[in-house]
Order: sequence, then C-alpha cells, then structure tokens
Amino acid sequence: MVSHSEAENIAVIGLGSMGLGMARSLVRAGLDVSGCDLDSAALESLEASDGHPFTTPAEACGNADIVVVVVVNAAQTESVLFGQDGAVAAMKPGSVIISSATMSPADAKGLAARAAERGIHYLDAPISGGAAKADEGKLTVMASGPPEAFAAAKPALDAMAETVYELGDAVGIGSSFKIVNQLLAGVHIAAACEAITFAKSLDLDISKVFEVITKSAGNSWMFENRMQYVLAGDYAPRSAVSIFTKDLGIVSDLGRKQKFPLPIASAALQLFVMTEAAGMGGDGDTSVARLLARIAGLELPGMEED
Repeated sequence: MVSHSEAENIAVIGLGSMGLGMARSLVRAGLDVSGCDLDSAALESLEASDGHPFTTPAEACGNADIVVVVVVNAAQTESVLFGQDGAVAAMKPGSVIISSATMSPADAKGLAARAAERGIHYLDAPISGGAAKADEGKLTVMASGPPEAFAAAKPALDAMAETVYELGDAVGIGSSFKIVNQLLAGVHIAAACEAITFAKSLDLDISKVFEVITKSAGNSWMFENRMQYVLAGDYAPRSAVSIFTKDLGIVSDLGRKQKFPLPIASAALQLFVMTEAAGMGGDGDTSVARLLARIAGLELPGMEED
C-alpha cells in the first residue's frame, strides 16, 4: 500500500481501456486519483471507482505530484501536456510526467525537453500487458529517464506495474524498446490471422486448430490471446487495427531512417493498412483475419453480420 504522504495526488490523462484500469489500480493502492477524458462514460466509471473526474488536463493536474499520460500517440501527448488547458501549465516544479503512449524516440526526447523547461521531470515509460493487466496493476513498464524522474514516479509505478524495467537515464530508450515490442506484436497478430484463415480455407475445424496450435511449437502469445476472439466472432476493439497502422508505421519510419530493412514488419503493416482501408480501423486488430477471409471468399465466425 502506497501512502498519501509519498504522492498526494496522481492524475491520469486518457481513460481508455488501459488508462481506466491504471487509474483503478492507483485508487486501490490508496492514492488520490484524478482523471481526464473526452468520454463522459469513462469519467463516470472513474468516479464510480472513487476517482475524481475532470474535463480538462489542467483541471485534473492542478494538484498532481504525478501525471500519467495514456493517450494514443505523440501528437495527443503533446496536446494534453502543452495544448489549450494542457497539464504542464497547471503542474508544479518537481512533479513528474509518466508518458506511456507509443511514439518515436525523437518525439519522446522533444517532449521531455519541453517539460524540463518548466522544471518538470519526464519518464519515458511505454507499457505492455493489455487492459486486463492494467486493471490488475500488473503491467510491464519499459522506462527510461533520469534517476529523479524514477524516484518521483515510484508510487505510481509500484501501483500500476508488476515489472518495471529501468532501461537507462536517457529519454527515448524506453520508446525504442516499445517499438521493438510492437514490431513483434504486430507481426505475430498478422501471422496468427493469416494462419487461422488459411486453416479455414483448408476446411479445418478452426476451434480444433486453436486447441492444437496452442499446445504446439507454432503457438505465440498473440495467437493464444487473439484467436479466441476470432473463434467467438468478437471483433470489439480491445486493441484496434488503427493502433498497429500507427505503431508499425513508426517502426517503418525508423527503419527507413536507420537504413535498416524490415521486410516482415512492412508486410504486416500493409495488412493492417488494408484492413483499415476496408473500414475496420476502429475494430479489433484480429479484423485482419476478416480482411483475408473476404479476399478468399471465406466466412469466419461473426462475419454473417458484415
């Protein structure tokens, strides 16, 4: 249990599937939690969990020792921190930003430099684990930043994460680790979707395919986690297709800048781009399987409604 004396107030900006779970974990740890989101339903959920809802980052962060930013990308992070009614203008010197959006290392460094001008610490701290682990306080955090930022962020990290990797003093290292993770995650999802749809084309019982593969060498965490939703015909956006067009796009941009070939990641990116172009960008990332099924003239569970 973290005491209030260690961090009187924590604000969470972005109460989506990850941010709301993180806020609940902070509340359960005994911290005083404020939150901000554009979605009124998310604010109501936070209030029901004993958090304090606000409609702007500045209002949520006025008394915050720690501000956790859980939005989609670098542009949204910049907006909620430095835009109109942004968090930074309301934050006090010595407080810390825990920035959890997936972004390029260069973007993370730029945001950290701007925060430092106001005397505010910045921890480059992307997350992994999914919504369920966010709600359980069992995330993995890939963090980098100066020792002062880690020290200031510790009460929140202790409450939100099962594993915190301290990857170095330089902002940008954490973001680089997350990009490597997202390369693998996107490729594994695309490969899993291809495999289950290929199995359907062979007229196999895909439920049995799932059972066999999850006990065989071809299994992956993404196959086991995601293909259960394909079997159920459930394409709700726990993690949307658009997330991987963004994240694999960052991978592609960095590869081009580094002059490093990324043929497999590039193929996966195009599958996500095609799926989004087909109108499924806001659906679950397993919709890549629906795209492939449509191309092949196949019907997966749940496609009767398409």
